[in-house]
Amino acid sequence: MRVSYETIGNYMFKKENILTKVKAGNWTEAIRIAGGLLESSGSITSKYTDAMIDAVKEMGPYMVILPHFALAHAAPSKEVLKDDFALITLEEPVLFGVPNDPVYIILALCAKDGKSHMDSLAKIAKVLMEENTIQEMIDAKTPQEILDITEKHLL
Repeated sequence: MRVSYETIGNYMFKKENILTKVKAGNWTEAIRIAGGLLESSGSITSKYTDAMIDAVKEMGPYMVILPHFALAHAAPSKEVLKDDFALITLEEPVLFGVPNDPVYIILALCAKDGKSHMDSLAKIAKVLMEENTIQEMIDAKTPQEILDITEKHLL
């Protein structure tokens, strides 16, 4: 039997927090979908999802940290109930208006404080920096394929 999650730092990469080949009309909708996964898992309130969107509107699309990849997040707040993250891949990419466009992958992160997620982010970065990882995630058709890609690059 396969495990349905992968441990990354203090976070659990849970299958139920992954959606593949999602349809989103724009970056706002894509972040709202990823945030919705965190809301459904009881990790954040809807106000945190709004804060992720507001962060892009106020500070620009700094979240698009790699080609085709955005790390959606907002400042730690009482709207974060537990540290967690969710990942979506998009059937059609969205544009943030940056050189790393178009974006196919949104990883939404929520943290109760400014430090607890640092180990997790380092491990996520390690996975993302492996050759072809982003393209493999874009091509993945199921949440299990995303978990398999993550597991392969964490070993």
